[in-house]
Formats: sequence, structure tokens, C-alpha cells
Amino acid sequence: MVRPQISDFGLSKWMEQSTRMQYIERSALRGTLSYIPPEMFLESNKAPGPKYDVYSFGIVVWELLTQKKPYSGFHLVTIVVQVAAGMRPSLQSVSDTWPSEAQQMVNLMRRCWDQDPKKRPSFSEITVETDMLLFLLQSPVADPESEALARKVSGKLSLHRPGDVSKEVSQELTDNDWGDYLKRVPRLSDGENPVPSGEELCTYENKVSPLHFLVVQGSVEQVRLLLAHEVDVDCQTACGHTPLLIATQDQQPDLCTLLLEHGADANLADEDGWAPLHFAAQNGDDRTARLLLDHGAHVDAREHEGWTPLHLAAQNNFENVARLLVSRRADPNLHEAEGKTPLHVAAYFGHVSLVKLLAGQGAELDAQQRNLRTPLHLAVERGKVRAIQHLLKSGAAPDALDRSGYSPLHTAAARGKYLICKMLLRYGASLQLPTQQGWTPLHLAAYKGHLEVIHLLAESHADLGAPGGMKWTPLHLAARHGEEGVVLALLRCGADPNAPEQSGWTPLHLAVQRGSFLSVVNLLEHNANVHARNEVGWTPAHLAALKGNVAILKVLVKAGAQLDVQDGVGCTPLQLALRNQKQNIVAFLEGKEPSLAVLGGAEPGAQSEM
Repeated sequence: MVRPQISDFGLSKWMEQSTRMQYIERSALRGTLSYIPPEMFLESNKAPGPKYDVYSFGIVVWELLTQKKPYSGFHLVTIVVQVAAGMRPSLQSVSDTWPSEAQQMVNLMRRCWDQDPKKRPSFSEITVETDMLLFLLQSPVADPESEALARKVSGKLSLHRPGDVSKEVSQELTDNDWGDYLKRVPRLSDGENPVPSGEELCTYENKVSPLHFLVVQGSVEQVRLLLAHEVDVDCQTACGHTPLLIATQDQQPDLCTLLLEHGADANLADEDGWAPLHFAAQNGDDRTARLLLDHGAHVDAREHEGWTPLHLAAQNNFENVARLLVSRRADPNLHEAEGKTPLHVAAYFGHVSLVKLLAGQGAELDAQQRNLRTPLHLAVERGKVRAIQHLLKSGAAPDALDRSGYSPLHTAAARGKYLICKMLLRYGASLQLPTQQGWTPLHLAAYKGHLEVIHLLAESHADLGAPGGMKWTPLHLAARHGEEGVVLALLRCGADPNAPEQSGWTPLHLAVQRGSFLSVVNLLEHNANVHARNEVGWTPAHLAALKGNVAILKVLVKAGAQLDVQDGVGCTPLQLALRNQKQNIVAFLEGKEPSLAVLGGAEPGAQSEM
């Protein structure tokens, strides 16, 4: 007869003729000795049974919790001696800051590797507890996406400190022997050496030319003199800056005019794709922008992330530039790399005048960026009330859904924005739309504990019993994750305290599991069923016993909880308390009902050794 064992992950088999020493030797060779239970080292040639595997499961749980190998670095003989003596892997790596469910997993682990096989739980009991812990550790609600739109600026040559640039460029020029030549520029008109030599006009390391330097200095007349001698008006620095780009960035319209009159290319961009019109829009310089457009600048020029001049004007609230751009047929519906239109940008920053202008110039009110969010989504998340109001008045869809299924109302409810929720409802936002996880706005408000929003949604006839993900109602979320006041608010609004979710857990189960005394009291006062059983047969009393919460168990008993009810594997609350070493519960239950001590003596589901 062959019996594969978990203890060595099926790497070896126990044959009827196998000896204990042969089994240990094979395990040592395969590196699985750390998973062998102590009885294998101490007893005669008994075949491994299910309790061997329970021990091995406990060691595996330790590995998962600590992310370490058991007995790492120990000699094989040391492992055998320690395990036989009742020693186990260190728990120093187990953090006290873990949630209570993780601590319950530690308790289960300790029971699994108990020195006495008879005290180890059966696998049927283990699966009940692990399923419960997994259920409770899952975070059911994903927060709405947070938009983080960094203000777009060019990283090249400071706009506000041209003096620093001049100093830097001046040093470059000095280092490259341009100083003598620049001193002669004012004398070009006097006929002295009127034509620069080829050597003098050659570019050097960072490609800054005398023309760049003079533009940075703002020397209009000297630039005029230099341009009269056929220098390259579109010469570019190493990062792609032309004299026109520098003049535009430094807001020098006279120099821009001069350069354009001498044939400067109004569309020649730097290495990031920024054209002169981008800089004019970024600065709010409508005079220079008009000049550039009059000389052929592309009104919808895109830099390397897809931003147009209109995007920049919308970001910086420059209505003057935006009006000029749309009057020159700028497309208000172009998307940058993340899918944002200029209206998305204006809504994000709450620039109402730009929102009005763009909406009036044909911008798509419900344009979607890559995550399917509309301008209204962004304005709601950022709390830009006036922008929201104008978008809704202009006809923006209040029920547009992003890729997670969140409408603007979902976002407002999750963020606790009462006035915005009220405004969205006034414009017809749906109370019942579910996210991809199944949550309604009321679920999210309950999960986050926003009382004002909860009352508003309830008064607006939101479904208090709407089944969300895992069929959780808003009251389930509040009982598991919210404050006591949220549970009470939902109960007073009419929420059903006995609605089961898909595994049979009622809000009372969850409140007991969380240890929320006031929530338990409030649920019982609103007729919560103290006898409700989940799919593994646990009543609220079972959970109170497992958690070791005497105060809550007393309240449940006072409400009529039956203490002799057995779960799916035959455990009463007392037996759960005994196995989890909850001595305070054991003392209370044995004092409350002495006959229950008899029920705690047997081991339901226990299997005899093979």
C-alpha cells in the first residue's frame, strides 16, 4: 500500500515494508526533514497518518508568514533533536502589528504543530478556519483612482531667471574664445571685419552661438547687426533651442519679430518637441502667440507627450491665449499621451473660464482619457464645484463610467463630498449603478464612513440592501470596516440587519468578528438574528468564542444565543475556545452552563492514528 504524504510533498512514499529510519533518511536526502512531525522520530514503525500532514501544514504556514525556510542552517541531527524535544521554528519574525486575523492564523499554526498528534485539528477544521480568515482578510473595496496631473512646464532654460542663463551661456562663450568676437559685434556697422570668419562661426560643444548669446542678453540692435551678416537664424543648441525659442520663452516680442522677419522657422521645436507657440501659451503671451501664428506656426503643434498649446493655456488659466488659439481653429478635442483633452486639464485645475470657453467652442464634454475618465470625473475628484456645475449645465453625462465602473457620484461618495453628491443627484445621477466590483455609491460612503453622504443617499431613496461584491450590503461593509456610528445610521435608515452575504455572514457575524461592542448592541436592538449561521455553521457566539471576547459573548447570551449549537464539523463555542486556548471564554461558558464542559471533552472530526 502506497501513501503519498504532504510532509515531503509527495517526493517519497510510505510503503508497508518501510521502516521509520528509511523514511527519515529519504526525507533528509530530499531536504524535507524540517516538515517531519516529532512522533516520526520518537515512535515505532507506525505508518504516517493525517495528523502527520497537519503538522507539515503548520510548518508551511510558518514559511508563508515569515518568508523563511524552517531551521535554515541547522544540522540535520539538531533538527531531529529539537523537533523531538518540542521545539519549533522561531516566531520572532511574526509581527505584533499584523491584523487580528493574521494572529489567528498563528494560533492555528501552533495547534497544527502541537507535540501531541491528538491535539492537532483535522483538515476539515483547518479548512473552516482558513476559509474564514481568507474571507476576512480580503479588502473588498478598491478606492477610486487618484488623478495626479503634474503641472506641465518645459525643463529647459529658466523662464524667470534669464540672467542665470546668460551667465551660463556667457561662461560657455568665454571658455570657447567667443569673447573677442562678441566685443566686435557693436563695431560691425563701422565696417570693421564685417564678415565673421568661418572659424568664428563654427559651433562648439553645446552648440551655443553668438546669436543665442545676444538673444538671451536681449540685445535687439546687436542681434540686428549680426543677422545682417547672414548668420544661421535657426541655429540650434545641443537641446534644440533656436534663438526664436529663447526669445519666445523670455517674452521678448521685439526680438521675436526681428527673428521672424529674417526667416526664423516658427515651428522648429526643441528636443522635447516644444515649439515657440508652446512657450508663448505657457507664458500667457498672446502678443507673441499671435505673431507666431501670423508667421505660420502650427496652432495644434504637439510636444513629445502630445500636449498642444491649447492644453498649456488650459492648464495655466490663460483665457487670452486660449481664445486666440480657438479663433485660429485650434482643435479642442486633441488628446495628449494619457488621453486628456484641454477640457480635462481645465476641469482638473478648476479653471471655470476655460471650461466655459472650451465647452462653448465644441469641446466634447464626455471625452474619455485612457482610464475612461471624463472631465467631470476629474473635476469631482478635485472638488472643483464651479467647474462641475458648468459641466453639468452644459450637458455632461453624470453617469459616465471609468474603467473601474466608477461614476462621478461613486467618486464623490467615496471622497465624502456632500455638496457635490447633492449637485450630481440634482442633475439625475443614478444611485444604483454598480462599479465593476458591484458597489453602489452608498456602499462606498458606508465603507468610508461618510455619515452626511449616507443620509443624503438614503433620503434620495438609495437601495439600502443593494447586494454588492460577494453580495455584501452597505451594512456588511459598515459592520466589518466602518465606525459604530455608521452601522447605527444605516440601521436607523432601515437597513436589514439579517441580510446574508454569499457565504451566509450577516452584519452581526462581522461586527462580532471585528469586536465592535456598540455595533453588536445596536444590531441586536434592531432585531438582528442571534442564531444566524454562516455556511460553515458558525453563529455569532462561535465567533465571539474564537476571538476570546467575553463582553460580546455575554451580550449574545443575554439576547438568547444557544451555546450548544455545533458548527459544520461538530464544534460548539466552548470547543472552539478550548482549542484556541481562550481561557476567559472557557471559564465563562463552564460557569454559565456546567454541562457544556462535557461537550468540550470530545474532539469532533478528530481522526484516529493509522
